[in-house]
Amino acid sequence: MNLGFDIVELGPADHPEAGEKAPDFTRPLVNDEYWADASLSELTDDGPVILVFHPMDGDFPSTYIWQEIDDRDWDDYDASVVGLSISSPYEHSRFLEEWDVEQYRLFSDPQNGVAEEYGIVHELDGMEGIAEPRPAVFVIDGDRTIEFAWVATDWPEFPPYDDIESAIEGL
Repeated sequence: MNLGFDIVELGPADHPEAGEKAPDFTRPLVNDEYWADASLSELTDDGPVILVFHPMDGDFPSTYIWQEIDDRDWDDYDASVVGLSISSPYEHSRFLEEWDVEQYRLFSDPQNGVAEEYGIVHELDGMEGIAEPRPAVFVIDGDRTIEFAWVATDWPEFPPYDDIESAIEGL
């Protein structure tokens, strides 16, 4: 079957592992109506956070990832489910509305600094100088300790949703 794209091996990443403190950051946090700067630590002060790094909005993996999260009702967990990509706040607002996932919020990080801090930068093939985060999911408790970490080793690759749900239920 020709899917119209090649699977790209991304190689190893140097990301924070379970048991380590999640690096803090502050970026615009977007919902379907507006955005304001927020930090990861502000979110974890209110409880666990599921941090989902995803490709730029409009890229098919982002749509698949957020549709799967929505189908699995992750918003029913007692945790904040937030995404992060290089897309702008305007693009995030449009994405949330277009794909009917307005119950989630997305951090905007056009400079890709958070992915650098997390060791998950992915240079895009054929787009010299453009990088984005690899798909990745970190389950983070209220003390900002990482309880579960998954980072893609291929592009495209999708999160192990069942394993992540087990980690969330174990918080």
